[in-house]
Amino acid sequence: MFYFLLVVLILDALLLSVVVLLQAGQGGGLASLGGSGTTDTVLGGRQAVTILTKATWWCGGIFLALSLMLSFVPRGGSASALQEKLRSATPGTLPTFPGTKPAPSAPAGSPTAPQPAAQQTPAPQPATPPPASQPKQ
Repeated sequence: MFYFLLVVLILDALLLSVVVLLQAGQGGGLASLGGSGTTDTVLGGRQAVTILTKATWWCGGIFLALSLMLSFVPRGGSASALQEKLRSATPGTLPTFPGTKPAPSAPAGSPTAPQPAAQQTPAPQPATPPPASQPKQ
């Protein structure tokens, strides 16, 4: 259902683009805002309703309705084969880093492995500075 609605939405978008591009321009465009006093020039005036105008309104309404429906329809299907392959290739244990011990595996009866206390290695002590020489008096 999701993919059917998606294909119809794409076809409607293409049709809407064609219908809008086929319409004749009103002339003027933003140049009509240059100071003429009539609102007909600014707003474009009343034009005859043509088949292209009706098609534009219908395609726009269908586009909005399909978009709203697609937001509520669950995206069907399960995970792709690539996603399943990645999930199966993912290791079940955490990676070990050099200088650390690997985490113990969980016993058969327990759901999770106990977390060992973090090993604290002593921080290296800063080198002691050489003794300061005595100031001359």
